[in-house]
Amino acid sequence: MTDATTATPEPAAPAPGSATGSPPIPADLRAAFDAYERAIVANDLDALDDFFAPGSDTLRGDTAGLLVGHEAISGFRSLRGGVPPREITEIHYRPLASGGGLAASGTASADGDVALLISVSQFSGGGRGLQTQIWQRVDGRWLITAAHVTPRTPALDRTIWQSVGDPFLQGAWEGPLAGLTVAVKDLFAIAGFRIGAGNPTWLGEARPEKVTAPAVADLLRAGASLRGIARTDEFAYSIAGDNVHYGTPPNGAVVGALPGGSSSGPASAVALGHADIGLATDTAGSIRVPASYQGLWGLRTTHDLVPRQGMLPLAQSFDTIGWLTRDGETLQRVAEWCLSYDGSASTESVYGASGDDLPWRFLVPEDILACVDPATRDAFSRLVAAVAASEDPPSFRAVHTGDLDATFTAFRTVQGAEAWRNDGEWLRAHPGAVGPAVAERFRAASQITATEESRARADLEPIAAHLAELVDGAVLIFPTVPGPAPLRTADVDAVRAATLRMTAPAAAAGLPAISVPLLTVGGAPVGVCLVARAGTDIALVRLARRLHALVGAGTGR
Repeated sequence: MTDATTATPEPAAPAPGSATGSPPIPADLRAAFDAYERAIVANDLDALDDFFAPGSDTLRGDTAGLLVGHEAISGFRSLRGGVPPREITEIHYRPLASGGGLAASGTASADGDVALLISVSQFSGGGRGLQTQIWQRVDGRWLITAAHVTPRTPALDRTIWQSVGDPFLQGAWEGPLAGLTVAVKDLFAIAGFRIGAGNPTWLGEARPEKVTAPAVADLLRAGASLRGIARTDEFAYSIAGDNVHYGTPPNGAVVGALPGGSSSGPASAVALGHADIGLATDTAGSIRVPASYQGLWGLRTTHDLVPRQGMLPLAQSFDTIGWLTRDGETLQRVAEWCLSYDGSASTESVYGASGDDLPWRFLVPEDILACVDPATRDAFSRLVAAVAASEDPPSFRAVHTGDLDATFTAFRTVQGAEAWRNDGEWLRAHPGAVGPAVAERFRAASQITATEESRARADLEPIAAHLAELVDGAVLIFPTVPGPAPLRTADVDAVRAATLRMTAPAAAAGLPAISVPLLTVGGAPVGVCLVARAGTDIALVRLARRLHALVGAGTGR
């Protein structure tokens, strides 16, 4: 029963059955719950009043406080408005009374006449809600005698936002992105504001920026408005999404799991419905990993395709700008505006390599699949088999991308050398200013010699050339990450190592890569990554949408 002040009611989807492990819900109670949910979505005030037990003892609470009595609850609801479109994804039922309990009216309850229902709502605009209800059978009807509502995460969450507004900065009043909101990763210059880089000491010493970064200004010019500046892992040197100074942003898809980094703030903002677009960066997977962990679409663009002026760098040889969205249509709108024009205001034509569709041919890299956990590998194999058996089947062929350990070692060496050149002087002047994990990465980076860096760059050249050759007439396809998002309490060292071996090849070759939410493993999302030849970014989004539509049409997702 998550509440909102404004909404356009839509018919409620049929509620699912009892969650695994729950006893079966009595048929008449389930019918009452379903009818109540329909009334909530339709904002049928008379029906809602009728479902709450009469009298002064009925309770309803949420984050704003507790309402006592049917009259108070009815008065609140008359001013509230409807709820946003949603579906019930889980229902947990527990019988509470074995006889002798009292209903709200004071009538004795018979066996099985008091029940607890806890249900989870998934909003079509992003985010989850939770409703906990006590139902009692009163005079032959199931009525709610107590309810507590946990709404989706509020927009002002300091683990997500460095600064936030509604809007934070207004864009053009019209344009192809008008009405959309953007969460900007805290690495981009916005005139009048300071870049924080996920570190309070850096933020405290930073000067306000004089010019807004082109990647930000482009979105504003298209009509999008900034929702706020979103958190990043310190100096973007992580893929977990945690931050020792500000906390860990919530995962919008899996309660208690890591959000994925370093674009964790924008990803969580989009997944929770606080923004429509996340403007982010990807050096070694910082768009693709949080997209996979939180069930989002995430595009890492071809290296140097989006201007990086006004963006705080980590490693310039690999730093790339891209976007996170909840759906493919929005991502395509963003990509077409930001990538398809040559200085004019026209987006009627798609320029360059993306003018033609990519081939409907996929390459499955067996060495990358070896990094994937068994459950995710099985889910991916089933997906491939289902797509191959569809009415519009692409071709699939197994390939090898090369020695992933060698690729990652060379990549990490160049990345570390550049990161230390960018930030080493500041880190020496501020000992203890960064968290232990990031400090250890910078410590290792400080020890990379010029000879090691030069050798690593030479090692990357044939690796990049081999990948470019592979995707010349086909598209790589594989799970974005080894598996679902780890819990925050998990030891993630092994997961991090496997993840970077999967994400580093595309980064090393400067190729566009998109993570598409196509897999569900153990109830959690896992993305499927597509990697194409350089410059085909918009065509890659179109291809990803084609694949997503095929899977959604009934190929076994």
